[in-house]
Formats: sequence, structure tokens, C-alpha cells
Amino acid sequence: MADTAHHVGLLSPLSQYAGRFARATRASGGALRLAELPFLAQVNVRLDPKGPAADAVALALGFPLPPQPNTVARGGGLAALWLGPDEWLVVGPAGTRTHLEARLREAVGDRHAAVVDVSAQRTTLLVAGARARELLAHGCSLDLHPRTFGAGRCAQTTLARAQVVLVPRDGCRPGFWVLVCSSFAGYLAAWLLDAALEYTQGRADPTGA
Repeated sequence: MADTAHHVGLLSPLSQYAGRFARATRASGGALRLAELPFLAQVNVRLDPKGPAADAVALALGFPLPPQPNTVARGGGLAALWLGPDEWLVVGPAGTRTHLEARLREAVGDRHAAVVDVSAQRTTLLVAGARARELLAHGCSLDLHPRTFGAGRCAQTTLARAQVVLVPRDGCRPGFWVLVCSSFAGYLAAWLLDAALEYTQGRADPTGA
């Protein structure tokens, strides 16, 4: 059962930016879409990728944890992001954090592994649209060309000097998840809105100033 009760009365880290994101999206004429994806379930998993705990987690998820650096595995509405040789971040829909953590804890049992709910540590920004890569390139040194950094990839990097996890979206629509620590979320949101002004020339000020 979804743990929606945890969100009743709570404000997401970027709730005050919702209107400004919507205005920037409209003002870009479809070139950009900015939004927060609040309260996504995020569970950190640490284990030996060649051990029995990895097999148990694969059964629980319905797909194996990705073994290759900076890659993503998906299935059943979940995404597993490779963060290190023995570390992954499993991301699920909002309202599923308690169930997801319990499911993974039950899977590993008393095997040598660690499963920790870190959902409150980060929020997720959606940066999408035809100009999404250009916008992010203003503050990120990675080569974001889809041949180099397309669907199925992820990276721990910096965006406008803020530590983020960057994940290209699957599908035909260009876009990215930007997972950022809640304490830096406001700073990064303001930077994105400022950088987006390049794509809103001659339109209403998306910052609402």
C-alpha cells in the first residue's frame, strides 16, 4: 500500500517554485519543461554484486542491479542507478518508499548487505524539452550528446557546482532527471530559471519578478 500519509501536510523542497517552473515552461514555447518530481522513493542498496544478496534483490525487483558503471536498469516502474562498485540507488514512484524499503530488506534478509531509505535526502527535478541538453550544458561539464549520454546511463556529477545525479529519461522525449540534495534544491532551481531566460526572450519573465 502506498505510504501517502507521509506526505499529507508536507511541502516538497521546491513547492514554492512550482509556479515559476510552469511560467518558464510556457514562456519557452515548448523548448523546455521544468518541474519538480517530489517525494520519489529512493532506497540505497549496498552489497557484493557477485554475492547471494544481489541475486535476492534481482528477484525482488524483477531485474538485476546494473553491473556496469554509470548505467541504469529499469522494470516495473522502478529504476536502479549504479553509484559505485557495490552501491546502487533504487528509485520508485512517490508514495512507495516504505514498501520498497521493506521489500528489499526482506529480500536480503540476514545476508551481508545494507538497505537504507534515503528518500528525504534528495528531491528530483525534471528538465525536459528540445533544449534540455543545451540548458544543462551551461552548468555541466559532461558530454550530454545522446550518443554519449543517452537513455540507460547515469552519472554523479556537478551542475552549477551543485552535486547531482543526472539521469537521461527513456523514450522518445528528450529530458533528464536531476536528483539533488534537498538543501541545494532551491539554489539549483534558481540557477535553472536564470539559465532558462535564454530560451524565453521576448516572453513573460518566468521568474515572476
